[in-house]
Amino acid sequence: MSNAPQFKPVIGISIGDINGIGTELVIRTFSDSRMLDICTPVIFANNKLINFYRKTLPDLNFSYQSCKEDRRFNPKQVNVFHCWEEDINVTPGQLTETGGTYAIKSLVAATQALKEGWIDGLVTAPIHKKNVQSETFKHSGHTPFLKEAFEAKDVLMFMTAENIRVGLVTEHLPVAEVAKHITKEAIISKLQLMRDSLIRDFGIDKPRIAVLGLNPHAGDEGLIGNEEETIIRPAIKEMKQHNALVFGPYPADAFFARGQHERFDGVLAMYHDQGLIPFKSLAIGEGVNYTAGLKAIRTSPDHGTAFDIAGKNKADASSFIAAIFGCVDIIRQRSEYKENRKNPLRRITSVVLANTEDEKLEEE
Repeated sequence: MSNAPQFKPVIGISIGDINGIGTELVIRTFSDSRMLDICTPVIFANNKLINFYRKTLPDLNFSYQSCKEDRRFNPKQVNVFHCWEEDINVTPGQLTETGGTYAIKSLVAATQALKEGWIDGLVTAPIHKKNVQSETFKHSGHTPFLKEAFEAKDVLMFMTAENIRVGLVTEHLPVAEVAKHITKEAIISKLQLMRDSLIRDFGIDKPRIAVLGLNPHAGDEGLIGNEEETIIRPAIKEMKQHNALVFGPYPADAFFARGQHERFDGVLAMYHDQGLIPFKSLAIGEGVNYTAGLKAIRTSPDHGTAFDIAGKNKADASSFIAAIFGCVDIIRQRSEYKENRKNPLRRITSVVLANTEDEKLEEE
């Protein structure tokens, strides 16, 4: 571990749907002045939106400074970077075209700042996938948008919490479309991204990764579908040939219930609900969505816009706060990884590898 003092990163925050809980989450989070000890927040929105929601939270002590074109962010205050000047109609809890339009204005401005190095990391508040669709934005969510923005070959939707990490082969697809997107190449790509991220972003030298099956009982040796035998096992075998500690495929129904995820540093699920239902059940409201595979660092809370409670002073900021801490931690870990690569003598690694545990996993 480096003895150099840790710098305080500048964290950009896209505001999400203006009618959802995003703005309330920001105000709740940074009304605690201790958050300013770990990062300098820059919110991409405008004063009127912030002030609208601040009035709905009278018991919170929240202050900020506004800025427009300059990059002189105050490290001792919350900074609001103006993305628009016009008056807009804020209607908490309503799915409107305006809500989506200004969510994307904020996201685009924050992403540009990230690309240009104004900010060190990005935390995105939730958007609604329907009302953001337009001629200029045709993505199913933040992850594919950022993949295109940073020209990444592939990215991994990586859900992380203190006790569990789950990545997805497929993301926001209809269930009827999932199987045709489960290919050996896709699985290998996601496993490589997960392995690299666990090493570089989470500081795990030799990560162990579990792979779930696609079918019930992981196919029962071909009796209930053959993707495990023809696609998933060959992908795992190829990864092992490159010295990756990858195991499976495991039946998804019993894997989490038996606590098997605790024996691994990451779990690769085949599709959205297979991975996110157990993740959200076990992360206890403090999960973080991390986009692995980007040059830049982006996290978000593990929930949506929550229109049903927007503007009602009921939002729980736990996951959003976890996303802030997660973003800061990954920025620092990635910086330390770079330093260790420059000077291998500074690197502290575990000398003892649990070979017996690995052999047990192989036998399963």
